[in-house]
Amino acid sequence: MIKATNYKDNNNVSVLVVGAGPAGLAAAIQLKTNKPDLDVCVVEKSAEVGNHNLSGAVLEAEPLHTLLDAASPGWRETDEAKEVLANVIDKDDIMFLPGKNMAFNIFFAVKLARMFGLGFGQMIHHGDYSVSISKLTKWMGKIAKDLGVEILTGFGAQDIQLNESGSGAASVKLVDQGLDKEGHKQPNYVEGEVIGTDFVVLAEGCDGLLTEKFVEKARLERLSPQLFSVGVKELIKVSPEQYKKFTSGRVVHAMGYPIWTPVVGPGMFGGGILYAGAQDHLSVGMIVGADWKYSDFNVQDALTNFKNHRFVRQFIEGGTVVEAGAKMIPEGGYFAIPRDPDTGNIGKGNVMILGDSAGFVNMLKIKGLHNAIDSGMQAAKAIEQSMSDPGAAAEKYTDLIEESNVNKEMRLARNFRQTIAKFGPLCGMPLSVLGGLLPKFRVEEDYHAMTPARYRMKPNQNFDKDTFTAMAATEHREEEPSHLTIRDPELCRTKCTPMFNSPCITFCPAGVYETIHGEVKPANPSNCLHCKTCQRKCPLDNIRWTVPEGGGGPRYKRM
Repeated sequence: MIKATNYKDNNNVSVLVVGAGPAGLAAAIQLKTNKPDLDVCVVEKSAEVGNHNLSGAVLEAEPLHTLLDAASPGWRETDEAKEVLANVIDKDDIMFLPGKNMAFNIFFAVKLARMFGLGFGQMIHHGDYSVSISKLTKWMGKIAKDLGVEILTGFGAQDIQLNESGSGAASVKLVDQGLDKEGHKQPNYVEGEVIGTDFVVLAEGCDGLLTEKFVEKARLERLSPQLFSVGVKELIKVSPEQYKKFTSGRVVHAMGYPIWTPVVGPGMFGGGILYAGAQDHLSVGMIVGADWKYSDFNVQDALTNFKNHRFVRQFIEGGTVVEAGAKMIPEGGYFAIPRDPDTGNIGKGNVMILGDSAGFVNMLKIKGLHNAIDSGMQAAKAIEQSMSDPGAAAEKYTDLIEESNVNKEMRLARNFRQTIAKFGPLCGMPLSVLGGLLPKFRVEEDYHAMTPARYRMKPNQNFDKDTFTAMAATEHREEEPSHLTIRDPELCRTKCTPMFNSPCITFCPAGVYETIHGEVKPANPSNCLHCKTCQRKCPLDNIRWTVPEGGGGPRYKRM
């Protein structure tokens, strides 16, 4: 056992997985399948497994099938499998929306791209699953528990402690519980435990707090900054006639209106999605690159416009929103994967970085779930091969990733998002066809893109953020310290507000930020959806998101 140096005596576990998402659970399932006697613990900050998982989500079948065939023979006949994997995609539309009333299906162009071996040809989803990632994760959690994995929900991870040599991690500190707003201990105070471990698997999802702390402490580097998109989604109950018209095996990806129109603008990367969910439910979403320049832009306004487009409206008009949520997506690709600058390892020593925490999203496919599951399986194999030498795990994990389909996909899409960030959608999309022939363009973090420019397609009325937040069922203990901090309020007052009119008030999907007595504050932290948009889009990089008490945040059930 590697010993912690600064923390008090702690509990110990052989393998500690931080995050009960698809990547972390895949690692735990694979480990317990192959090594039933190994003690594996997963810590998860949400109240229940699946509560913080929100995605499109289109899932390629092979990695999940491979994982479950070994872990749970006969899984295909279970009620959970039949529910979670009910929708197999047999109709795949890619729409171009030149305006609010026009729509053209350009799927033929994607098929041509595949014929000629171009990157865009990967954007085909036939045979994939259209899933609720919340339900998928809950199901994977049940399988993990049945195998003997210990899953601790309601425990946020606050800090990671390096070992004496700095070549890996010795322990993880959980967040303290029972503090008041000023940080004073209340009668129900419980100090966060410290868990010592031989192996640390970081699988927190996009922009993970512990992952970024480890990147800084272990001095890992990215060759290019991580870029993000912000996604908002609603699950809408529609009429049986509308659902039948859409069909259960259909997914729609749309580009153009309302976030990009040629020449006259706006000029943002991203688009809308429309997926079949459970019977009589459709998922409607909008995903927008966080390098937008419009200071008054809100992704929810774009979602409103998208829902009102004639093509979309026919399927959802008169429907009822039953759940809603928001999250960020890592889009920086291959060059944004955090690596040890000396070895190139994705992690260091006994610490491995998986899934969205590493940034394994293939933007040419608009998918990352399969890579997350695959990376979990590779991490498990690396741990198995490093039982006698935990410090070699990150190296073995990196070797396995580089031999896997994850690395193949990430390399093929390596210049896609940077090309669009550099040249904008109008020029960047055609240029990105050249793929690997292009150099690695230098790009800046998303927040640098903000300007005083205004979004010209603003809807006539403000988006109802209170109802949206209620549909996410988010909650935090009202008395706990705020997990959102404005580092320098003077910057807000003298620079951000005069130049940009306090954009955090607009772009936060949960209405966390308000102006109170002339000062911008995170006035409603209990509304927070944990999307972390504020941390990555504040134009002065002046907001920090820290882990709240465990059990808080959104409680997605069907998304």
